[in-house]
Amino acid sequence: MNLLSRDIWPAPAKLNLLLRIVGRRPDGYHLLQTVFQFVDIADQLSFNVRTDAVITRITPLEGVTEDQDLVIRAARLLQQETGTPLGVEIKLDKRLPMGGGLGGGSSDAATTLVALNTLWKTGLMEDQLAELGLKLGADVPVFIRGYASWAEGVGEVLAPIDLPEPWYLILVPACHVSTADIFSDPTLERNSPPITQNDFFLGYVDNNCQPVVSRHYPVVAGALEWLSHHAEARLTGTGGCVFAAFEDEAEAQEVLRQVPKQYQCLIGRGMNQSPLFKTVE
Repeated sequence: MNLLSRDIWPAPAKLNLLLRIVGRRPDGYHLLQTVFQFVDIADQLSFNVRTDAVITRITPLEGVTEDQDLVIRAARLLQQETGTPLGVEIKLDKRLPMGGGLGGGSSDAATTLVALNTLWKTGLMEDQLAELGLKLGADVPVFIRGYASWAEGVGEVLAPIDLPEPWYLILVPACHVSTADIFSDPTLERNSPPITQNDFFLGYVDNNCQPVVSRHYPVVAGALEWLSHHAEARLTGTGGCVFAAFEDEAEAQEVLRQVPKQYQCLIGRGMNQSPLFKTVE
């Protein structure tokens, strides 16, 4: 039944360097302005193509059924849209924390679409894959496009942006933040004035979700407070991971050595191009 495999496909983390909510659509979705940048920390996926159309996962996620798993959903969606008779066994080495705002689930889904489009030879173009990805989540298209982006709409209107590529220290508080709960909080600021890319480069890097997450999750507030003594500390997405940028790895490592033991830590280099691109090439 097995036909073809490719060893490792990366699904990198992302950081939201800015997150402003500038309105709502009639269907209730929030209109955003955000800046995405990749970090060279990644989940890893491998795929064994099957000839019998069966799609299955070798490595289940605790508490996540196959019907909920974005990797399985992405594979099924591509199979349905293209009519391919092929299936796949998927192995996921999960390295990014769930519910941390690093985009792990969306990145896994994007990598699945990109990888299977190659391995199944379904021939979809990038725009078509991004359109499919949007059905799975607003963050999926940026991982398919694979470049650091200024994003608007619900996060799917993307424009490339040239950013410095610093080293990031990321603290992972022991909590799983519910995006739905944060976006439904009545105190969330939903009408921030839109800004420009120039405003961002001048230092407008606020995250409208940060006050809400900090109030609901004291452990996140504590991480922000601790990290702010060493650099400008920010929440990524709806959290709960918090991060700070450093000019070089040595500086980030020096702060890492001082991090309290209650926090899991990640260190990675900012990237303006996703490592997934190199795998496709």
